Amino acid sequence: MGEGEMEPNWYSAWRDEAIEQLESKNSRLEKEFRIGHWSRYDLKNGSLLFSQDGATKVITGIQLAGSTNAKAQNWLWAWANLNLPDSLLRDARLVRSFGEKNNIRELTQPYVIDAENELEVLGWELTAVMVRICDALGAYRSPQGEGGALFYVLKSVNWAG
Repeated sequence: MGEGEMEPNWYSAWRDEAIEQLESKNSRLEKEFRIGHWSRYDLKNGSLLFSQDGATKVITGIQLAGSTNAKAQNWLWAWANLNLPDSLLRDARLVRSFGEKNNIRELTQPYVIDAENELEVLGWELTAVMVRICDALGAYRSPQGEGGALFYVLKSVNWAG
């Protein structure tokens, strides 16, 4: 944070609550839909499809939160990533607007640098903020290889068939 740039004093506690909320939302998804246990997932038309042995088991509607990059040690918000499909960025843009309205810098700058060398934690924290702002059901992280990951926000979750 630069000189005179203070985030609102409620934000830190609000962000901690968002993280707790995401943890409980995700553990519910884990229990109910075994998210995180399927052998593969595919991204198709704005949905993440989780499958086992060639059969789709769970279908989730998603929005993209952002991605981590181990080499650069930073987070890139989905709204700032020109390679991503526009239809999956609506919620990320809501996060940016929320940040602009409330003067929260980490929500309005394209890159967030990982000060504590805990990139994975930073990714989950910022995704949790998005889940709270957009009232999503939970979140999912997919490895991208090369020390990066893509974070998804789950808007709907249903058993296939």
